[in-house]
Amino acid sequence: MSVKSSATAYPDAAQPRLSETRSIDYIPLRERHGHPFSQFTLWFGGNLQITAIVTGALAVVLGGDVVWSLVGLLVGQMIGAAIMSLHALQGPRLGLPQMITSRMQFGVYGAVIPLVLVCIMYVGFSASGTVLAGQALAKLISVSNATGMIVFSALIVVIAVMGYRVIHQLGKLASVIGVLAFAYLFITLFATHDLAAVWQNRHFTPANFLLAVSLSSSWQIAFCPYVSDYSRYLPADVSAKKLFGSVFAGTVLGTQASMTLGVIAAALAGSAFAGNEVGYIVGLGSTAGMAMVIYFAICFGKITFTTLNAYGSFMSLTTIVSGFRRQTTLSQGGRILFVILMVSVACLIALLSEPAFLKSFTHFLLFLLAFFVPWSAISLTDFYLITRGRVDVPALADPDGRYGRWNVAGIAVYVLGVMVQLPFIDNPLHHGSLTWIFAGNDVSWIVGWLVTALLWFVASRWDRRGRPEQNSRAL
Repeated sequence: MSVKSSATAYPDAAQPRLSETRSIDYIPLRERHGHPFSQFTLWFGGNLQITAIVTGALAVVLGGDVVWSLVGLLVGQMIGAAIMSLHALQGPRLGLPQMITSRMQFGVYGAVIPLVLVCIMYVGFSASGTVLAGQALAKLISVSNATGMIVFSALIVVIAVMGYRVIHQLGKLASVIGVLAFAYLFITLFATHDLAAVWQNRHFTPANFLLAVSLSSSWQIAFCPYVSDYSRYLPADVSAKKLFGSVFAGTVLGTQASMTLGVIAAALAGSAFAGNEVGYIVGLGSTAGMAMVIYFAICFGKITFTTLNAYGSFMSLTTIVSGFRRQTTLSQGGRILFVILMVSVACLIALLSEPAFLKSFTHFLLFLLAFFVPWSAISLTDFYLITRGRVDVPALADPDGRYGRWNVAGIAVYVLGVMVQLPFIDNPLHHGSLTWIFAGNDVSWIVGWLVTALLWFVASRWDRRGRPEQNSRAL
C-alpha cells in the first residue's frame, strides 16, 4: 500500500525527543521527521576532519604526485559516494537501520557474518579517531595523550547514548566549525607557501592513480553499512533525488576538501608529515592562540565522526545479539552498556597501538574493503532489482519466519564475492596472484562489486522468499 509520512499528512506526529529511545526496531510513520539537508550537513561536517586529511595525504606519501592524486581521489569519491547514497535511500523507505536488513539476504542468524566484520571496522575507525583526537585534546587541555584519549572516549559515550537527533545537531555544528577552520588552513597554506612547485608535480602512473581512487572510494564505501541508520527517521515519501543529492554532495565535498588539504600538506612537508600529522596541521596556525583554535577544530571534527562509528557499532552489536534472542527492542540500560563496551574496546586499541596505528589501519581499511564490497552489491541489487524495497518486518526477528536462520544462497554468493577479489588485491596484508594483469594495480573492489551483483541477481531467481508478490505482511 502507499504511505504518506510528511508533517502535513500527519499533523499529530509525535514530537521527536532529544534522547533517542529506539534502536534496531522499525520507526513508525508518526515518528518520522527531518529534511534531506540534514544529511548534507551530517556527512559534510563529519568528513571535515583529521583522519580524512591523513588518508588523502597517503596518496602522496606512498609515491603519487599532487595533481593526479587529487584527480584520482575525486574520481574515487564520486564512485564510492554514489554507492553510499543508494544505501542512504534504504533508510526512509524501510524505516530500519542498515545492517538488520541483511537478514533478508543472509537469514536471521546468517546476517551475523557481515555484522561481525562491520563491528571490527567500526572499532578500527573509532580507534584511529581516538588516537588523533586524543593527541589534539591533550594539547588543548594540557594532559598526556593517554588521558586525552580517555576523556575523548568518555565524550563519545555520552553523545552516542543520546543518539540520532543529537548526532545530527552535531553534524550541523561541525559543518560551521569545519568550514571556518578549513578556510583558515587553506588561506594560510596559500599565503605562506610557494605552491608553484607543488602544482608542477605531475608524473602520472596508473598504479598511483588507482591507489588514490581506491583510498577515497574505500573511505566512502566504508560508510555504507551504517549510512541509512542516519536517514531512517526521514519521512517515507521523502524525495529520492533530494536525499541522494544531499548525501552525495555532503560526503564528496567534505571528504575531498579534507583530502586535498592532506595532499598539499604532505607534498609541502615531505618526510616531516608522516608521524606528525596533527602537529604539522596545527603548526599552520600563525600564533599560539590560533594553534589552540585548530586543536579545538580537530577535536570537534573527530567527535562527530567517531560518534558515527560508536553509534554504528552499538547498532550492529544489538543486531547480532537480538537475532539469537529474538528481540526487536533494547532497554536504555542495554543501550548504555553496549555503547560503553564498543567505545572502551576502541579506546584500549588506541592506547596500545598509538605510534604505528595509522599506517597499519590504512592497509587494514583497504583490505577490509574486500569484505564489504560484496555485501553492498547484494544489498543494493536485492533492494532495487529484486524486492524493490519491500520487507516483511516481523520476519526479520523470527528465525522460523520467511527469511529463515541461514540463507545458504546469500552466504554462498557473499563468500564467492570475497574470493573473486583475492587474486586482484595488492595490499601489504595480501598480494593477489593476478595483479600483474593490471600492472600491479588493485582493481579487486570493481571486480568484486560487479561479479557479486550479477551472481546475486541470478541466484535470487531460485530464492523467492523476499519476492514482493509473496510479502503479504510487507510495508
